[in-house]
Amino acid sequence: MSDWDRQRAIERIKQLVEAVETETMPVPVREIWVFGEVVLGLDPVERLDVYVTKDILLADDAKSEQEFVDSHGIQGIGKTVRSEWAREHPEYLRATANGHAAPEKCLAAHLLESDEPVHLEVCNASFEDNVTQRLDGAQARGNYEELLDPRGACLWLDGRRSDSAFEKLEDGEFVLPTLSAAFDMLGLDEQEATQAADAIKKFRNRQSGVSVRGDIV
Repeated sequence: MSDWDRQRAIERIKQLVEAVETETMPVPVREIWVFGEVVLGLDPVERLDVYVTKDILLADDAKSEQEFVDSHGIQGIGKTVRSEWAREHPEYLRATANGHAAPEKCLAAHLLESDEPVHLEVCNASFEDNVTQRLDGAQARGNYEELLDPRGACLWLDGRRSDSAFEKLEDGEFVLPTLSAAFDMLGLDEQEATQAADAIKKFRNRQSGVSVRGDIV
C-alpha cells in the first residue's frame, strides 16, 4: 500500500481510537499517541506512527490458560492477554517465538490491516517516559536505531480523547522542531543528535506494511 494523503491518515487514527474506546482489547489501553510525520503536518504521510501505552494485566482468568494451550498452542492467555478477548477474537491471537501470547502483536492484529503503512509501538510506559528511557539506553550503547521520534501528540488518555489535540492535528497546527533539533533539546550533542535522526530515518525506510514493536520499561 502506498502513502496516505493526510486526511485519510487522520481518519484512520480516528478509527483506531474509536476501536479502543468501544471494543474489548487484548490488554487494557491507557494512552494513544501519534508521532512523526502526521504530527508534523506532512501530506502525504509515508508511514503513520502510533504509540499505545498498555497496562499490565494484573487479574484476569489464568485458569483459562490451559484451554488455549490445548486449542492454539499459546501460553499466557488470561495472564498477559485477556481470556475474554481471546474467546471473542481467536483469529487475532499472536504469540512470540517461544509460544507465549504477545500483547503487542495481538493489538496489531486486532487494530490494523497487514498492508497498511502503519508502525505500532506498544509499551507499559507512557510515551514521554519511554522517549527518555530509550534515549538513555541508546547513549549508553551508542546505538540509536530503537529511539522514538519525540515529536508526538497524545490523542487519548484514560478513556478520554483530546478534542484539542485532534483539532490541532487536523489543522496542522503543531509547531515542532526538526528531528535532530528535537534530540538536541533532549540533551544530545550535535553529532549524537544527527546520528540519532539518521538512525530513525533508516529504520523507517526499511519498513513496509504494518510493523510493530513491543517494549517493557
